[in-house]
Amino acid sequence: MLIDISEDDLNIGWNEVKNFLSDKFADGEKVDVETILYLIGVQELGTGKNTFEKEEKVELMHMATCLLLEPFGYFKLQQKDIDGWLHFKQIKSTDNMSGDDQFKMLKIATINYFKNNVW
Repeated sequence: MLIDISEDDLNIGWNEVKNFLSDKFADGEKVDVETILYLIGVQELGTGKNTFEKEEKVELMHMATCLLLEPFGYFKLQQKDIDGWLHFKQIKSTDNMSGDDQFKMLKIATINYFKNNVW
């Protein structure tokens, strides 16, 4: 097992994150993982509501993914640039992990992010 957390606890925490964001940002509509990563990226950028180009949205999601996986040792923050964008260095790869384990780690990291930074 990748992380010592029960499936029930994982599902409860993940649903709490999704419900919180659905209620706060999506008028109750379901949010998917891409939306969650985008919103974390916007939060970390710190510019508030903005209109972002498609490429910037992808970069926001990438920034969020790096930030979330940093505590697991996959990325290390290198700098925050003048515009507020976080830049990371990849320390190790997730290529040897199954897609399910990668997604599980991302869910756990997201739950931890919300527990530590939002709630």
